[in-house]
Amino acid sequence: MRYTKAALLIFGVGLVLAMIVVAAEIKPMQRIASTAMAFGIAAIPVGMAVDWRLATRAPRSSGRSLSKVRARRSMSPSIRRRPRKPARSQR
Repeated sequence: MRYTKAALLIFGVGLVLAMIVVAAEIKPMQRIASTAMAFGIAAIPVGMAVDWRLATRAPRSSGRSLSKVRARRSMSPSIRRRPRKPARSQR
């Protein structure tokens, strides 16, 4: 949803800018506000397509094998204790 959010943010900025331009009657800023809104509206479907493509792509496998990753995750915290020092021999 990263790209869709960015497109909506651009449209929202253009919309707020347009409201300010209309209220303050600033003629040169009208084109900028209109362009921002148009770009945001046009970018929404593109952003949705890119987000969908990224969400459905299979995750890349890491360099480790799955058995090592699973074995490491399945260990409980009580098993991960440090080994004890061997007892001193009495001479």
